[in-house]
Amino acid sequence: MTILVGCRADESGIAALSLAALLARSADTDLVVCAVVSDAWPVDPTNLDTEFLAYLERVAQQHLDQARARLPEDVRATFIARHARSVPKGLMDAADEYDADMIVVGSSSSAAHGRLSLGATAERIAHGSERPVAMAPRGFRAGAHATVRRVTVAYGGTTGGDQLVRAAARVAGRVGAALRLAAFAVRPTTLFADAVVAGKDDLVVEQWVRRTTDAIQTELDEVRHLPEVPSRIDAVLGQGYSWPEAIDDAGWAEGDVLVIGSSRGGPVARVFLGSRSSKILRNAPVPVVVVPGAAAEALAGDD
Repeated sequence: MTILVGCRADESGIAALSLAALLARSADTDLVVCAVVSDAWPVDPTNLDTEFLAYLERVAQQHLDQARARLPEDVRATFIARHARSVPKGLMDAADEYDADMIVVGSSSSAAHGRLSLGATAERIAHGSERPVAMAPRGFRAGAHATVRRVTVAYGGTTGGDQLVRAAARVAGRVGAALRLAAFAVRPTTLFADAVVAGKDDLVVEQWVRRTTDAIQTELDEVRHLPEVPSRIDAVLGQGYSWPEAIDDAGWAEGDVLVIGSSRGGPVARVFLGSRSSKILRNAPVPVVVVPGAAAEALAGDD
């Protein structure tokens, strides 16, 4: 297994590097730190373009040196610089070159501290990658010897959800982490309470809760029979009158990672964030890993 992370000297890049180190240490795998030199225009050797390109190459090497100094000594890492028309293309090409199993990106500076918002580079990678994409919240920092302690799967009972659960369970088992299935119920609010039958909306939510709880229990029973069983298996149902409330209600701790699947409306082989996944991602207080359907099948052992 190999993990690839883009090398940037800003806050987003530092958070991504910290998450990449955490994931690499947890899986005892190799890390590739890649700086991309943009050559979006043809270089004319008769003018200053060559000098500017040389300058960009020096900056890329400086960023790699800074990343090397920040990276903990117990993480095996290769540092590379690649030329490409854009940073997203350069990172995805490097992921192909090294056969990376995952790409790690950081959050936009527009996100609240500890939350996620995808900038232009992360957005293109997240929607164009055939590999799982791990996303670090703004300001994320992992301890010097930290590992993943719990893998939480956002469970919606949709087609492909069972493969995502099995894939997360296998990975959790390999890294010695606990597994948790989480469902989120956002209770509706009404502006005119007298205009609806009291308790009608709550009844709909409670019926959904019962069905989802039964489905989660079935999934947990399946996980317990896998060859690689996580150290602990449990479930949680987060509820609230908004997505932030429902997600926070699930409870989170240091060492948590949240896994979500691609929307059924997107390409099977690539990451596609539907409305529900986007809401979970924007409100998650921990790193998020988005797994395309084809990657979930492979990790689950169904390919």
